[in-house]
Amino acid sequence: MTLSIRPATRGDTGLIAELIRALAEYEKLAGEVRFDEAVLAEKLFGARPYAEVVIGEIDGVAQGFALFFHNFSTFEGKPGIYLEDLFVRPEARGSGLGKALLSHLAALAVERDCARLEWSVLDWNEPSIGFYKALGARFMDEWTVMRVDGAALTQLGAGAATLAEKA
Repeated sequence: MTLSIRPATRGDTGLIAELIRALAEYEKLAGEVRFDEAVLAEKLFGARPYAEVVIGEIDGVAQGFALFFHNFSTFEGKPGIYLEDLFVRPEARGSGLGKALLSHLAALAVERDCARLEWSVLDWNEPSIGFYKALGARFMDEWTVMRVDGAALTQLGAGAATLAEKA
């Protein structure tokens, strides 16, 4: 068995979409997937890519992926890598591919002089939590994820136009 990790290309958009949908199914969030593949391709591979994707293969067959982007630590004064999604097909779990994907990202973080590699995990996902802990990951218990989206995002953004008009 040969494990390999390669950067995704625009031609992988359909595969990436398939893997995102499989991840959403696993996370019991299939109804939340709303992307358009053409828009996804543009955001990943267009003039201004917003994220990167690597594809994990076993014997040349795509069995998983990691989608990530850079964030920045003001305290460290360095970038970090934020892992948005990591997924390995059920039939390929236990092969070492998940660890290989995370090791690849850790090596990229070191190569790019990043201060950290971080991600979120659903609190019910005990298999993943155990896997991550075994690799040396730790909980950031003092932090809570916050999000503004949908109508609240639009409303908050409208406040910027109001401020500009007053200036």
